[in-house]
Amino acid sequence: MKKNGLRNKKVLVMGLGLHGGGLATVRWLVKHGARVTVTDVKTNRQLEPSLRQLPATERRRVRFRLGRHRISDFQTTTTVIQNPGVPRSSIYLRAARRAGATIENDASLFFSRCPAPIVGVTGTRGKSTTASLIAAFLAAGKQRVWLAGLPQQPLLGMLDRIRPKDIAVLELSSWQLEVLGSHRRSPQIAVLTNFYPDHLNRYPTMGSYLAAKKHIFAHQPPTDLAIINRDNPTTKTVGAQVRGRRLWFSKKQFANQNGCFVSRGTVWFRQNGRQTPLFTTADIRLPGEHNLENVLAAACVAAALGVSSRQLKAVVKRFHGLDSRLQTVTRRAGVTYVNDTAATTPQATIAALRTVSGRVVLIAGGASKKIPAAEYQALAKLIAAACKAVVLFAGPGSELIIRALRTVRFTPLVTEVPTMVEAVSIAASLSERGDVVLLSPASASFGLFTNEFDRGTQFEAAVKTL
Repeated sequence: MKKNGLRNKKVLVMGLGLHGGGLATVRWLVKHGARVTVTDVKTNRQLEPSLRQLPATERRRVRFRLGRHRISDFQTTTTVIQNPGVPRSSIYLRAARRAGATIENDASLFFSRCPAPIVGVTGTRGKSTTASLIAAFLAAGKQRVWLAGLPQQPLLGMLDRIRPKDIAVLELSSWQLEVLGSHRRSPQIAVLTNFYPDHLNRYPTMGSYLAAKKHIFAHQPPTDLAIINRDNPTTKTVGAQVRGRRLWFSKKQFANQNGCFVSRGTVWFRQNGRQTPLFTTADIRLPGEHNLENVLAAACVAAALGVSSRQLKAVVKRFHGLDSRLQTVTRRAGVTYVNDTAATTPQATIAALRTVSGRVVLIAGGASKKIPAAEYQALAKLIAAACKAVVLFAGPGSELIIRALRTVRFTPLVTEVPTMVEAVSIAASLSERGDVVLLSPASASFGLFTNEFDRGTQFEAAVKTL
């Protein structure tokens, strides 16, 4: 699919979904004259929240095949747009490939048509915060910036407004990178925040998950930039393989090589032998060691692109983070309620427990991502030290937490809680002045909630009714 080559092309969108990305893709394709068919295993009724956002004039130009996928649709199209939730091994995608169709996704469409340089951010954790910080830093440097890929900010919703002198900052998932890799595309500036066990309900091994992440820089020419976490063992190893100009970021000082690091409470940027102080760690408003890494990654990008120390310092002093990530919702009767619903892995919940102060009543659990038991064991040890009680939703992820907690003999535990309202009510009854009720699930949301952000919204609503 070449630029301006969409008119009258048969395009099959595999997965409309409920998160906004599928809808934005359909609208963009219709705008550019494609003959669009949407196929989704969800029914018309289940997809109503998305369908009602599609204007009638556009909806009439789309053919809908809902309730199930049909092989014939994949065998008679020119292009398939793969939804992030669809694995590469899908029998329907295999049928499309055999029939000669091209497999694309929103990211590959964006990359092939974006006239401006692209900063791509990936990693197991910290993508949204890092991408948002990069965008804020670059905007402070008087750059016209487009931030996309975050929830409610789909890539194709802004593509047609981007101009050559702008810059696009994208959060990229491993499944978006899979398709980008098949098209041999990487961003001009690639950021790898970290790597931990995750999504093993989707990938057969950690190696296959890592292989998807490595597409962020695998197709860069030597003139492009790769910004990589030096403190994470996996990313440090991966960093030796980059073809572009490598910049490290680290919480510890390192010798000679280019990048961002901390020394005696000051964040420094080194490039080609010259070291520049950017700001102090005391200037950073984001809490936690994990957020220090996010700040270093973002500052490394911005400093490499010429944003001044003064401008960077002004941003870090006012950037307090994103909703759903250690977000203080309210304080009631001396108890602080914190929404960290974006923590869908044990490592993320470990980071949260290391950051909050006060005794914690933890609300957690849900669906499993088949993450190794050792990760839950590490979480259980910290729960025993930091939490006065744990409230768990029903689900396979909760079972893994329960098994780990048994090994550390942690007993203040309420399990099989069916709703968020009940979970918040129980947590509030177990808390007292000075405590923190923390929603940090260490699990996926599917089954009980539409997605992790619906889970967070329900938490906030339940807290307001106390």
